Amino acid sequence: MSKPEKKKKRILLKIGSNTLTKESDQLSRGKIEDIGRQIAALKDDYEFVIVSSGAKVVAKQFVNLESDYKDINVKQALTSIGQPHLIRIFQESFRELGLLASQCLLSYSDFEKEVSRENIRNTIDILVENEYIPIINENDTVATDEIQFGDNDKLAALTAALLDVDLLIIATNTNGIYTKESFREGTPETIEEVDDFSLLKKEVVDDDKSTHGTGGMSSKVMALEIANNANIETWIVNGLEDNFILNTLNKDTAFTKIE
Repeated sequence: MSKPEKKKKRILLKIGSNTLTKESDQLSRGKIEDIGRQIAALKDDYEFVIVSSGAKVVAKQFVNLESDYKDINVKQALTSIGQPHLIRIFQESFRELGLLASQCLLSYSDFEKEVSRENIRNTIDILVENEYIPIINENDTVATDEIQFGDNDKLAALTAALLDVDLLIIATNTNGIYTKESFREGTPETIEEVDDFSLLKKEVVDDDKSTHGTGGMSSKVMALEIANNANIETWIVNGLEDNFILNTLNKDTAFTKIE
């Protein structure tokens, strides 16, 4: 008799704009390839769903709109231009590694109706069963919540809760969440593990927003609360590092774990 197929653990990976650009003004194909190589190395034991920002950054590489980039409608136009390029880059980079990628655009209203929620679950399950990696972003042309504040943090948490994933990894530009005192003294010290979520809120530094994204650490705390209420284990990791997924799974780097 053949052995029953081992059930893979499902990871939802959220990648912010700062991670995808490696804190530059250009999308980093090297970072997308780095993510793809790690997924390929882990695909026997893990299945991945990705929530990715970066559409506006990509658009700015192709167009120069004669408008105020801070205007919400201009940001929506930029994401409309950049999203097809972003998914193409993911698909091209992943295809070279033997991986398949698909695009899923979601709005917050999709999470409010049970029929829509069920459709999301079913669609993503079918994609993953057929070895496609869903690349999720907010449908910014009709929704503005994350484009104004959040950089897809909340979207990632809602999706993780809906799919009941085994692990939510939020890739950012810090080694997890730092203690407030150490951050103010200029010697950031990572909070390695959080058992009491209420205590985490008191420690988090309400920092400035990232260079390209719209969320600082405070927006991540909002997302963490959603995941925590859904009993989803969450890790805040430094996505700027090469091999950050593998290093975190192997406990070879500093990160924050919220149970």
